[in-house]
Amino acid sequence: MDGLLLVDKPAGWTSHDVVARCRRLAGTRRVGHAGTLDPMATGLLLIGIGRATKLLTFLVGCDKTYTATVRLGQSTVTDDAEGDVTDARGAQDVDPVALESAVARLTGDIDQVPSSVSAIKIDGVRSYARVRGGEEVALRARSVRVARFDVRAQRVAAVDGLPVLDVDVEVQVSSGTYVRALARDLGADLGVGGHLTALRRTRVGRFDVAAAAALQELTALREQGGVLPVVPMAQAAREQFAVRELTGEQERDLRHGKRIEHEGVRQEPVAGIGPTGDLVAILDESGACTRSQVVFPPLEQV
Repeated sequence: MDGLLLVDKPAGWTSHDVVARCRRLAGTRRVGHAGTLDPMATGLLLIGIGRATKLLTFLVGCDKTYTATVRLGQSTVTDDAEGDVTDARGAQDVDPVALESAVARLTGDIDQVPSSVSAIKIDGVRSYARVRGGEEVALRARSVRVARFDVRAQRVAAVDGLPVLDVDVEVQVSSGTYVRALARDLGADLGVGGHLTALRRTRVGRFDVAAAAALQELTALREQGGVLPVVPMAQAAREQFAVRELTGEQERDLRHGKRIEHEGVRQEPVAGIGPTGDLVAILDESGACTRSQVVFPPLEQV
């Protein structure tokens, strides 16, 4: 069972709910995920099972791609559709050129203030818990990268008689970027307010939601005695990371905590694959020698 399970998370489920279900399906508690999705969101959740939970640390930092709908003309306390409306100005007069310019200003390297109801901890307490407790929370801006921010469609709608503009977008962002904060800031830039009404994660690194399975499909598969479609660890590592093919001697050295000579300085994580095709370690080749960031024990030692 060691490997990655690609799950298409349904709306209304927390990421923890999905992990709990996958623990039952896989028959092990060694299950985790690479990057939280809000209950409202759907889409790709990378689930690590068994030894692959150690891979998740390196997958969390991957760029992610989302499709989303931004509603201009209303602001909410949570910056998404699950929060109460705090301002309703309407958006009947949003100029297309102004929208294009505002999107451009939110593309590239930007400083973003996370949503106050994020999971960021303040003195050990989640920000969203403080907000729900009645506190006013002001988080610091952080540097993020929005590699792509494309407007796909626009349509005027009426919410309780208020004209709003729903904008369908696709974004590719660095780890730690909040798409609902992009919606909030887009509305603020245009002077009408904005929040997120739909969010779907379609890609994490090189893994695509098209290869994911719905939870109900996985549940039915297991009830029928089938095997979960887990991506083996070595295959998952080859798909996402640069690869170094190791000799038997290099594999032994790494398993004994030794460093080995590298083949050239590389800043990104490198998957070290042994002679038998197993994933031996995730390597750091940024220094004078190659060192292991994490070593995966052979299956017979687990």
